[in-house]
Amino acid sequence: MTIIVTGGAGFIGSNFIFHMLGKYPDYRIICLDKLTYAGNLSTLRPVMDNPNFRFVKADICDRDAVFALFEEEQPDIVVNFAAESHVDRSIEDPGVFLKTNILGTQTLMDACRKFGIKRYHQVSTDEVYGDLPLDRPDLFFTETTPIHTSSPYSASKASADLLVQAYHRTFGLPVTISRCSNNYGPYHFPEKLIPLMIANCLNDKPLPVYGEGLNVRDWLYVEDHCKAIDLIIHNGRVGEVYNIGGHNEMRNIDIVKIICKALGKSESLITYVTDRKGHDMRYAIDPTKIHNELGWLPETMFRDGIEKTIAWYLKNREWWETIISGEYRHYYEMMYGNR
Repeated sequence: MTIIVTGGAGFIGSNFIFHMLGKYPDYRIICLDKLTYAGNLSTLRPVMDNPNFRFVKADICDRDAVFALFEEEQPDIVVNFAAESHVDRSIEDPGVFLKTNILGTQTLMDACRKFGIKRYHQVSTDEVYGDLPLDRPDLFFTETTPIHTSSPYSASKASADLLVQAYHRTFGLPVTISRCSNNYGPYHFPEKLIPLMIANCLNDKPLPVYGEGLNVRDWLYVEDHCKAIDLIIHNGRVGEVYNIGGHNEMRNIDIVKIICKALGKSESLITYVTDRKGHDMRYAIDPTKIHNELGWLPETMFRDGIEKTIAWYLKNREWWETIISGEYRHYYEMMYGNR
């Protein structure tokens, strides 16, 4: 089995590559990544010498590069993690999100059509559903919840989902889509909430919290997410959407306080800042469908996952400190500059 994993130098994509190479030693995994600011080739260092792994630096919007790679590798499955994903950045510059998240998806699916792919899997987000009210804890997102986006980022991901479904219906492309809640765990880029708070805590820097920090997210440990996608690409029904949730709802402010306590830092570091424009209040996923059809359930409770995550960042300070300093961008040149 040959699988192309796009965006595999990012947070979830790299964890997925580690999972697949560990579980399926006879699979060939090709990572296609543009190495934008959030792509970190050094993350893939543990597998760079694996004979069944190949890294290719390219943009999913580059049709010539994508088609050439498909021609060469003849993949069986494509799993698309490649996306611009930071909501704040999408508010500042929506255009790059529309290009990568929509047109890049189209390019990949066009290649899949030409080369007869067995499965194209689109990794999406629960943010396509909008948000839920804080005073209705009984409400959850299901696969039939109407799409109701709040940011240019979520609109671009919803657009890509609709395009994927259209390619299935119009061209018969064998597709699946998964929509996940907030991921956390090792190799999380330190602009996102949990790694940012860990890094700032360790450096005794202010901990910026939007508004009053009352926004609620459903947190999913990244390894659990990878196992779910593994099940979907092998056993999921073609044309279906699967919600992947962690059953771990937490307020942002409570997460920040947990991190402060775990690292022995004062909550006086917490600094409340002006809220994000269009900030969704609550996300919560009902993963009943993937449980009933594929037997998946989240295995990691938040209290255990956050302990493992903090321990990883303490043990791997060099990884995130090189990101904060910007030095990680030089790793690709060191690895490939003279090749």
